[in-house]
Amino acid sequence: MALPDLDVARVQRWCAARVPDHALHQVRVECVVAPTHLTVIERRAPWREDYGPEWSSFPIARLRYTAVRKTWALYWRDRNLRFHLYDRVAATPSVAELLEEIGRDPTGIFWG
Repeated sequence: MALPDLDVARVQRWCAARVPDHALHQVRVECVVAPTHLTVIERRAPWREDYGPEWSSFPIARLRYTAVRKTWALYWRDRNLRFHLYDRVAATPSVAELLEEIGRDPTGIFWG
């Protein structure tokens, strides 16, 4: 089963709104869509010529969808780039609640 289109669009809009227009040449927040989850990533412009012209990508959070329950769960990323269930917010049918938690980041686990 595919991810709910409205939720995917909501996450993409949220990501696009995270960075002001004047900074988009340096940093972006984007959403990578997979069959069962969405990954919020931070992308940075190349900062050293010897690293090449590609933008770097760093995962911030993952939103995993369970089709049977029609709920979203939030995951945080550790220093080894592995995702773990974020237990401060329960799974919810509202992806907006999870986006709010990522934005607030009360523990500093998402944005540092």
